[in-house]
Amino acid sequence: MAQVLDAVGLQSQAQADAAGEAHGRRIGEVILSVQNVSLAFGGVKALQDVSFDVREHEIRAIIGPNGAGKSSMLNVLNGVYHPQKGKIRFGEKEFADMVSHQAAALGIARTFQNIALFKGMTVLDNLMLGRHVRMQSGVLASFVFWGLAQKEEIAHREKVEDLIEFLKLEDLRKQTTGALSYGLQKRVELGRALAPEPKLLLLDEPMAGMNQEEKEDMARYVLDVNEERGTTIVLIEHDMGVVMDISKRVAVLDRGRVIAEGDPRSVQANPEVIRAYLGTKRGEEKAA
Repeated sequence: MAQVLDAVGLQSQAQADAAGEAHGRRIGEVILSVQNVSLAFGGVKALQDVSFDVREHEIRAIIGPNGAGKSSMLNVLNGVYHPQKGKIRFGEKEFADMVSHQAAALGIARTFQNIALFKGMTVLDNLMLGRHVRMQSGVLASFVFWGLAQKEEIAHREKVEDLIEFLKLEDLRKQTTGALSYGLQKRVELGRALAPEPKLLLLDEPMAGMNQEEKEDMARYVLDVNEERGTTIVLIEHDMGVVMDISKRVAVLDRGRVIAEGDPRSVQANPEVIRAYLGTKRGEEKAA
């Protein structure tokens, strides 16, 4: 498998760990716990008794073949889907299911497989929209307490400008997002998810459709978000080189069930994972 991050200076998992510790981002206690979650659509079982946890400051990958239930799991975590069974614990709060506005208020943000930006709006405006969860002044307050609303707008603008600098989008802030390349649009979408300063960031195939150079850039940004900003990340990604290089722990789904968990190296060597996700060579099948 291609070691994507060799090109950006991280030669091994040990170096990634050292880089994280250099920024004071040691792996903490469990911040998210998923317990026996099941989700079905009629007779289709998307998730079956799924359990796993995510620790503060880690990058936790969820992998599996198409239709394994990965995106369904993220949709459960941010309140788009409501499971029929199981519990979700985030921080000190426990839920039978999550509601989208509740997830946003608690500090959970996500990106999507398909780009979900307002393509007629500028990069700056798209990122400002990401701050709406943290805005206190409504339309009425803006008229009645104009000075306070203006101060709040300035404070949010400063946060967004910092994010623009972090993602190296300075020259593109006034560009409409629809005029940007695919890779840059993906970067803007990452920025919009980061705008509300989430505690937990859910990334649904952030490198899908990218060329090698764009993947390397995005992988570096994901690592920087985790190491420099201390954001806990749950990552779905089909590029196994990326997964093995940047994640601390991996959970493997197949047909809605967790079939393996552990560090990237042990998961990569797991026979169940090889059969379900990576495939099995014909010679190996005959030998079995």
